[in-house]
Amino acid sequence: MSWTEVRVHHTGDATRDAVVAALVLAGAPAVQDLGDALVTHLPSPADMSALRASLTEADAAITIQSRDAGHIDVARAWPPAVGVQRIHRIAVAPPWRAAEIAGAECPVIIEPAMAFGTGEHETTRGVLRLMQHVVERDDLVVDLGAGSAILSIAAVRLGAARAIAIESDPQSIANAEENAAANGVSDRVRVIEGDARVILPLVAPARVILANIISSVIVELAPAMRAAVPPNGRAVVSGILVVERAGVMASLAAAGWRVDTEHIEGEWWSSVIAPR
Repeated sequence: MSWTEVRVHHTGDATRDAVVAALVLAGAPAVQDLGDALVTHLPSPADMSALRASLTEADAAITIQSRDAGHIDVARAWPPAVGVQRIHRIAVAPPWRAAEIAGAECPVIIEPAMAFGTGEHETTRGVLRLMQHVVERDDLVVDLGAGSAILSIAAVRLGAARAIAIESDPQSIANAEENAAANGVSDRVRVIEGDARVILPLVAPARVILANIISSVIVELAPAMRAAVPPNGRAVVSGILVVERAGVMASLAAAGWRVDTEHIEGEWWSSVIAPR
């Protein structure tokens, strides 16, 4: 396919989620957050006038740059400098650096793709760090917005009996299944394409839920997540900016959750939450 690269400079954290949502609605298979800009690819020819209108509605002060990216395999269009991440017992590496983590207690091999989740981002590391204190042997773990399935694979490496990786982006499904196979856990990681709001009640109860997604979606899913866990259940949530913490905590409390453990890395807040 032929693709158009779109780079959007937004005005700050307050408008980030709305800009990401506008890009996804426009057909973006994934959005890369570079801190000062959001980058994605859209199938060519992209309707830049319509895109500009929707993005301006989300953030009136944005600037948009676009260029013809040509015929590329966008599912592989990922920064080449993906390295090794070591988070306590878990170590994550791309296939060509697998030997470096062979001796780790919980090695996870992830083929970099535009599916979010190689362990490079603070939000992914936050969940990987916190889930090590939550996942117990024989647990059923449900991973919402699974992307590359990194969290599902890590969960079974930590001893979970099964993990259900739910992902709505069809371009992420093949990558998630490829990663499960590469780690030899296809029999314990089930990848399901669909809407978490629909699928979560069907696979419940789950003792652990992992949700590394944008804050607005976490708030929307909070009641369904609460209904899906037993009294001793836990959820690990991330993708939340530190400046959003108070508002998200209030929404979680209203949905029947309490914050158990918190972690901050950079501008991102991650948390273990428990039923109240």
